[in-house]
This record gives sequence, C-alpha cells and structure tokens, in this order.
Amino acid sequence: MTTARAKLICPQITPYYHCVSRCVRRSFLCGQDHVSGRSYEHRRQWVEDKILHLAAIYCIDICAYAVMSNHYHLVVRIDHESALALSPAEVIERWSIDHHLPAIIQRFKSAQTTQPENDKCMKIIETWRERLSSLSWFMKELNFDIALQANKEDECTGHFWEGRFKSQALLDEKALLAAMAYVDLNPVRAKEASTPEKSRYTSLKLRLSKAAKGLTQSPPLLNFVGFNGSLQTKGLPFSFQDYLHLVDWLGRHIKPDKAGHISSAQPDILTRLALSAHDCLYLCTQLEAKPRLWIGGAQKLLSAKNRLNRRRMVGLVIS
Repeated sequence: MTTARAKLICPQITPYYHCVSRCVRRSFLCGQDHVSGRSYEHRRQWVEDKILHLAAIYCIDICAYAVMSNHYHLVVRIDHESALALSPAEVIERWSIDHHLPAIIQRFKSAQTTQPENDKCMKIIETWRERLSSLSWFMKELNFDIALQANKEDECTGHFWEGRFKSQALLDEKALLAAMAYVDLNPVRAKEASTPEKSRYTSLKLRLSKAAKGLTQSPPLLNFVGFNGSLQTKGLPFSFQDYLHLVDWLGRHIKPDKAGHISSAQPDILTRLALSAHDCLYLCTQLEAKPRLWIGGAQKLLSAKNRLNRRRMVGLVIS
C-alpha cells in the first residue's frame, strides 16, 4: 500500500531528502537510444537548468543532483524557516516568475483592493508560501515541465514519468553524506564517466566548475559550512575538501579495475563522523538496493518513529 507523501516528508524531523524520478517509457529521458539511433542527450541540460531555476524560486536548497539516461537524482534541504520569513511582496515576486498572477493579486500589488479583498489575497499568498517550501510542489513543477517538453519533442501524449517521485529521509550527517556521494558517483557507476570530475550534469561538476573560476560560493547549490554536529543549521555539515576526498576514494573503490588502489587514502571525514570505510562504501553503492524511506542512526530512526506515532519504520540503520 502506498504511503501518503505527508508521512514521508516531515521537515520538523529532518530537512534533508534524497529524491528519484524515473522515466516510464522505453525511450530514454536522455542519452542515446540504441534501438532508434536517436540521441536525447540535449535533455540533460533541460533537467539541470530546470532544477537550478526552481531552486532559485523555491525555499528548497540543492545539495546534490545527477541527471542520468532514464532518471535523475536529487538531494535537497527544505528551508521552511526562509519561507516563513518571506514578506507577502516577496512571496508574490517569487511565485510570479513561473505563474500567472490572478487579477485580484495584481490589484493588491497596486494597493487597489478593499479590505475584504486584502484578506482573500493574504489567504492566496499564504497558500503560495506553503508551496514554496513544499518538496512535492517542487518535484511536481520540475517533472511537469520536462514531461511537457519531451512529449512535444516526441510528438506524443501520456505519462512520461513512471509515477510519483521516490523519496528517502536523511536523518543525520552520515545519511546525508552517503546520499550525496551516491548521487555524485552515479555517472561513474553507470560507466558514463571514468572519474567524478569528468562527469557531466552533476552537482559535483558544477561545484568544481565554479571553484575553477575562483568562486567560493555555489548558488543555488547549498554551500559547505564544515562539521557542526547539527542538520538544522543551513549549510552542509562538512568541508568541500573532505567531501571531494571521500567521493574520489569511493569512486576508486567502486570501479572493479581500481579496487584497493588507494585503500589507505581514507578521508578524515570518515573518522569525524564515526563512519567506517566498509559501511560508507556499502551505503554509497546500495542506497537504492532495497526500499528504505528513512536513513540514519538507530536512535534517530527510533525518534522519528515516535514523533510520527508509527508502529514500525521501514528504514536503513547506519551503525
């Protein structure tokens, strides 16, 4: 039985989530269709551009992403506090970027509404505010736009995605780290790239491109702020240098022809997060092997289960 999305996404428990959407049709979302000989590689840019575009509008921070041949991965942070801090004018400005404003809201902006109309406008604005920090709305708009473009290009109608997106709650730093590395290493595992830095249409590639230009910040990607022991602080709780070290170490071990080549190059972040090399390698390669909606330490999973008042929790325990 399908679990309601409201029971899978709870920013009060954790703001971090790993999301996946897969194409329903035999034809590729991106890449080369070897049956028809047609290339859909240009669609990767569609997906990447739309992710970054929506991130600039929504109060949803992008931690990691990878656009693959028939699916894409996202690791996001829901910034509910920033949505609450937006003024009514800021909410309207953000929502108007991709949506047509009702006439009553246009009059509201020009201060031409009566008090009863103002009350109605504020209800509309509060609805938009909720949507600006809603992961479901973010994914809905992302998938709808891509499906619309793909169907138009393919001259067909019908479902483009296999169903609603899949999500996994990331309850602690270990789970967040594993999910991000898993996503950034997707092209390496799929043999689309020999090393992470040679991959395309990934968050790691974008971060490295900005770093090469001397940019220390990577908007609209969430920045690394260093280890602080809390997922509630805005910013990734480890350093970019440590993350690069980890991704490179994992990538070398995942590829069979390089297994053990740098086995002693364990990055400091593994020790700091008390995550063993064996567990880290397992998590970053088996994150989707079994359906696990919640990922984190045993205590974090127990706490989430109690807060949601659930009898059982389908989760992946990180020791």
